[in-house]
Amino acid sequence: MTDRPYHHGNLRRVLLDSACELIAERGPASLSLREVARRAGVSHAAPAHHFSDKTGLLTAVAAEGWDLLAADLTATAARTADFGELGVSYVLFATNRRAHFAVMRTPELLDDDDPALVAARDRAGALLYGGAGVPASEQDSPAATSGRGRVLAAWALVHGLSALLQEGLVVPGPGEDVEAIARAVTSHLAPVRA
Repeated sequence: MTDRPYHHGNLRRVLLDSACELIAERGPASLSLREVARRAGVSHAAPAHHFSDKTGLLTAVAAEGWDLLAADLTATAARTADFGELGVSYVLFATNRRAHFAVMRTPELLDDDDPALVAARDRAGALLYGGAGVPASEQDSPAATSGRGRVLAAWALVHGLSALLQEGLVVPGPGEDVEAIARAVTSHLAPVRA
């Protein structure tokens, strides 16, 4: 993609979009603020007005990713009470928002205490647990003594499928798409109840 000049508007949004483009091309670890600025068509110092450093930018991308995932899960929960469909939503998010998903999977590159990141991650997590019928009081309980273990197993299943799809280790076959694969996998989940 060619560099585009930035003229007016929301510089923060342009920087986030530029970062996501670069992350999709090369991954989060190799991202640099200078490269993001170049892609956005601004001076190399411009990102510092919105993000203190690379960690700040990646943390903002991750927080946005968790917010977007929470929105997708909310929409799915409004459509159906089927817990498996939350899993399908998770897989579709991961494959449609590859850059966000990649950054969300690299906590070592993030400010794990950032309030926006913590709030967004908690919101998405609450939707996953709530969709499975696990009460908030049990969400931190030991996995062996509550519905939490079954939720973690389901999450591990769809997260693993998402990673396999993103890494190209699972590819849709003829007449198949990501949604069909996700549904086939989540159909093996037993109904999850607290």
